[in-house]
Amino acid sequence: MEYVESAGCLAAPWPLAMIMEPMAIEVRIPPVLRKFTGGGPTVRADGTTIAAIIDAVDVLHPGFKSQVTDESGQLHRFINLYRNGEDIRYLDNSETTLSEGDVVAILPAVAGG
Repeated sequence: MEYVESAGCLAAPWPLAMIMEPMAIEVRIPPVLRKFTGGGPTVRADGTTIAAIIDAVDVLHPGFKSQVTDESGQLHRFINLYRNGEDIRYLDNSETTLSEGDVVAILPAVAGG
């Protein structure tokens, strides 16, 4: 790696912010929850786990988290989350890790007859 001198210090030739830039994850919002996220079908948020994404969306759209989790932070039993089409209940639930380019889909459970 090459370094350049800047203000008497050695520094990498690219901005550190480019290296440390957080990743944005696409979160697909079902119609029933869109009133809590500004109406759009998707939201982009930064986080490396499902729990972190839920918190990040709540920062952007206060009150969102209470729609998908209970007081202890556990997902409501009628809310299903998927990472790239895979149900997080069969992964690590809210601690399921996320990578750049992942898509998180939130789907309310359907009941009735």
